Amino acid sequence: MTIKTAVIGSGNIGTDLMIKSMRTSEEVEVIAMCGIDPDSDGLARAARMGVATTSDGIDGLVGLDEFADVELVFDATSAGAHARHDEVLQAHRKRVLDLTPAAIGPYVVPPINLDEHLSAPNINMVTCGGQATVPMVAAVGRVSPVVYGEIVSSISSRSAGPGTRANIDEFTETTSKAIEVVGGAQRGKAIIVLNPAEPPLIMRNTVFCLVEAGEPEAIEASVVDMVETVNSYVPGYRLKQRVQFESLDGSSAVRIPEMDAKFSGWKVSIFLEVEGAGHYLPPYAGNLDIMTSAAIKTAEALAAGVPA
Repeated sequence: MTIKTAVIGSGNIGTDLMIKSMRTSEEVEVIAMCGIDPDSDGLARAARMGVATTSDGIDGLVGLDEFADVELVFDATSAGAHARHDEVLQAHRKRVLDLTPAAIGPYVVPPINLDEHLSAPNINMVTCGGQATVPMVAAVGRVSPVVYGEIVSSISSRSAGPGTRANIDEFTETTSKAIEVVGGAQRGKAIIVLNPAEPPLIMRNTVFCLVEAGEPEAIEASVVDMVETVNSYVPGYRLKQRVQFESLDGSSAVRIPEMDAKFSGWKVSIFLEVEGAGHYLPPYAGNLDIMTSAAIKTAEALAAGVPA
């Protein structure tokens, strides 16, 4: 089945989402896009591709003739704007896939809980850092419970648009919570770095997990298996090196400030990079690519006929 969709936001993420769906998905059809900048490249590209457009935001989207046929709306704006967008869309009984860190609906990270929340009226895609790192926390956790999970996502400042920059606080809060709620860690912490280096650097992610027990070989095998799963819909997702293990026992035990506790066990370190497919932005913008890829993966599951 094909699901007819609309995109709110004609910036980097919204435009990449529109183009990616047209190039890679037979199930997701974008029929409308709205923004607030009439001169945006996204709206211009959408119009050239035969997509209905408006620069009057959510109110303009609702006024389009095509809106009646829309079954799912992607919100690629900001956490602050999403609250009103969701209110308007729910009044029109439209399902929402939220690519902002507003977290009004339940978190979905496709390789972990894709099937759990497909009936929700609003689904939250966490953050780019969450989509990249929460699967790794979950991979470790299915072998040995994760006492503490910490992630650091470094992205090129060139790939951070106004929405990303306005949502730094929401990014850290939402990602930290997803490490716990979806990844399964007892406590989670997230850090984002906007790297101004020239030439721009590809998205890099570091995942630290503290586990009290577990065989390193089994943990590494679980991580490698999860990387392959994510790579099936984000081809540029890969490990930078083998999973690292450090024994923290006796005098090497560490204190976890967030938990006010001392820890002995294994420190598991996972180093990732995400290269974008280059559908709209350069390959270094893997942070955008993993978000739009995860959103399309989720929309395809909705298109498969899961009841609302």
